[in-house]
Amino acid sequence: MTQVSNRINNLAPSETLAMSQKSGELKAQGIDVINLSVGETDFFTPDHIKDAAKKAIEDNFSFYSPVSGYTDLRKAIAEKLKRENNLDYTIDRIVVSNGAKQSVCNALMSMINPGDEVIIPAPYWVSYVEMVKLAEGINVAVTADIEQDYKITPAQLEAAITPKTRAMILCSPSNPAGSVYGKEELKGLADVIAKHPRITVLSDEIYEHINYVGEHQSIAQFENIRDRVAVVNGVSKAYAMTGWRIGFIAAPLWLAKACSKLQGQYTSGAGSVAQKAAAAAYSGDQTCVAKMREAFLRRRDLIVGLCKDIPGIKANVPQGAFYLFPEVDHYFGKSDGDRIIRNAADLAMYLLETGHVATVGGAAFGSPKCLRLSYAASDEDIVEAIARIRKALAVLK
Repeated sequence: MTQVSNRINNLAPSETLAMSQKSGELKAQGIDVINLSVGETDFFTPDHIKDAAKKAIEDNFSFYSPVSGYTDLRKAIAEKLKRENNLDYTIDRIVVSNGAKQSVCNALMSMINPGDEVIIPAPYWVSYVEMVKLAEGINVAVTADIEQDYKITPAQLEAAITPKTRAMILCSPSNPAGSVYGKEELKGLADVIAKHPRITVLSDEIYEHINYVGEHQSIAQFENIRDRVAVVNGVSKAYAMTGWRIGFIAAPLWLAKACSKLQGQYTSGAGSVAQKAAAAAYSGDQTCVAKMREAFLRRRDLIVGLCKDIPGIKANVPQGAFYLFPEVDHYFGKSDGDRIIRNAADLAMYLLETGHVATVGGAAFGSPKCLRLSYAASDEDIVEAIARIRKALAVLK
């Protein structure tokens, strides 16, 4: 009998993609489902970026691309990092991949040996822990609750470090909580990392431009750990280019070379036309980014205001990204007469099947008391979705 490998058996399916698939199945049955489960904007890719892709097709960019990415795209990324983040990276330290997701996985596979520990602040993006498993590393979750605005402290970080710690993954602005670390908060974490030379920080900054508190701060800015930080970013969120699948890592040279070596063996270079579009995104007019951020800010204020009026939901005000991550354990143990809500996964399924709103239970993000709602949806859908959630929750006794 043919069997899958242990590494696949040990891997959990993506909860976000699973909920999105279930909502799609209900829609296929003719049910009006509002999907707040997926981290994808409802905006279209800006025209000047699409025009660059069309030109690339006309110019016959239809051949294999270099494993690490086209030179003009890596130059555009290096210029973006200098212009927007005051970070200096030569193009040999930049590797373009098939989305930021691959960039994260490349890095972990390139530096983690079996038994190495990786510190991950919780709540965390669902795929981090599964990628560490693939690398045969050990996840060390450091939990920050809503009272901490879902941000860990330097003391918590220090307490989690052991002789086996090899890396830390930091995501700011955060998926799923929308938390944003300020400069002083990052400096506190950097000063702890500086005392442990074996640790590399993987800084996921994919939500950089969806930030409501001012200038984005990167942990790579601090000189005492600068040579041990790998910045991951991409075009998916800021430029509404999720389907184009272009991300990158800007890293110490040893890690960049390792990521390129690995990528060369299992995907090779990212799509040629998508790379040309990404170069236009980074080099072109940034007005589109500001407009989308304004829309997300309006939607954040809308969903926070609506959710705060629902009894039993405890929500903070996210400072970035496009997610709300409220505590919903008030409803655990309650019933609609037919089913008992035992946990957040049960509640998410109840809201999908009864209220026809797709959300994601917090256990997959390391916070079992919470529910993730994406407000990367229209204002009208947000208003209707929260009304449906309110009505469905009111039934639970």
